[in-house]
Amino acid sequence: MKKDYSKLWVLFKSMFVLSACTFGGGFVIVSLMKKKFVEELQWLEEDEMLDVTAITQSAPGPLPVNASVIIGYRIAGVIGSLTAILGTILPPMIIISIISLFYEQFRTNPYISTALQVMRAGVAAVIFDVVINLAGNVIKTKRILYISMMVIAFVATYLLDVSAMIIILTCLGIGLLDLAVGTFRKKNGGVA
Repeated sequence: MKKDYSKLWVLFKSMFVLSACTFGGGFVIVSLMKKKFVEELQWLEEDEMLDVTAITQSAPGPLPVNASVIIGYRIAGVIGSLTAILGTILPPMIIISIISLFYEQFRTNPYISTALQVMRAGVAAVIFDVVINLAGNVIKTKRILYISMMVIAFVATYLLDVSAMIIILTCLGIGLLDLAVGTFRKKNGGVA
């Protein structure tokens, strides 16, 4: 089977650029990946990107790397995953290696300190954009169960300080139960 190396190059280059230009953590890259792979390249559907986001947030490890594994595999199999991972991990590895050489100068430089403070505002805006998009996708399902779970999860996290892991596992359990009930109903002709 002949591999499409041009597609692998676009995948590597896209992940490299996204990773190199993403500051502020994993949630920031989700919005950029959606724009790149759903809207620009049209390699993924919006629902697939939502699924990727949910899976990568639930799995251990850095969100961008987890997303790279899934997106790369979806686009070009195992070689696609490896290509996407390489494109994702190289920029931070290079940047952090350089910063570590000059750590003391970075730590005490008032210009760099100010630049990092200002960048946080931009990061907050991008994270807010991701939250709005994800919430919008949940609302588009028009499923009261999903919308209620989103609201309850927000209240539990923000007001009650419940662990994210407990919320994720609870939502997973409810989702599996919902799937089982739906499957049972289909088998029995819509009767529960």
